[in-house]
Amino acid sequence: MRQIVLDTETTGIDPNEGHRIIEIGCVEVVERELTGRNYHVYINPEREVEAEAITVHGITNEFLVDKPKFAEVAEEFFEFIKGAELVIHNAAFDVGFMDAEFARLKPIRKTADHCGIVDSLAIARAKHPGQKNSLDALCKRYGVDNSNRELHGALLDAEILADVYLLMTGGQTALSLDAGSEDGGAAGGIRRLKADRPRLSVVRASGEEASAHDEFIAMLDKQSGESLWSKLEQAE
Repeated sequence: MRQIVLDTETTGIDPNEGHRIIEIGCVEVVERELTGRNYHVYINPEREVEAEAITVHGITNEFLVDKPKFAEVAEEFFEFIKGAELVIHNAAFDVGFMDAEFARLKPIRKTADHCGIVDSLAIARAKHPGQKNSLDALCKRYGVDNSNRELHGALLDAEILADVYLLMTGGQTALSLDAGSEDGGAAGGIRRLKADRPRLSVVRASGEEASAHDEFIAMLDKQSGESLWSKLEQAE
């Protein structure tokens, strides 16, 4: 399964009022492993960024002047996400902006026609009803380091969301004797491994070790009847 964890920053909150995307950040996940392959671009929105939006992401009009327009990056962006399952926090917001941007071009494309869409906010609300489920709150709950997140940034937020999503959907990730802790026992956090790291080697038992194991199981069977291990081996 190929998933793209995606985030955008925008000039404002409503694409129906002409607001545009100014930053896209994507992180690729294949079979629940970060591949190290990302997509990141800043975009000239061809309009002013609202002051309120700048206080959130810190991206100024002056910074965006020489950046490419969406039409110039649309095909590259579409090819990166096409056929993947998109993981987005509050997906309706980002998809609404993406569809509005694609609607300005030919051919007109709708995101849901070419990608699956998973809303990580909806998953969080189902798992943690009545609790705060912002990305910052989920980082605290799952022990994900977001200390570099002073302002919103699309690529940084996508990287953080990828860690949160994998923890949130991966079942138990750590043993904890403190079941009542605020972070649900995930205080050990998550450590990002390099995509090109060597695979773990599989060390198989030697013939001598296998014989010793068989002798031990035979002793268990003799002392207490057929052991659970013997039943499992018969079932296989």
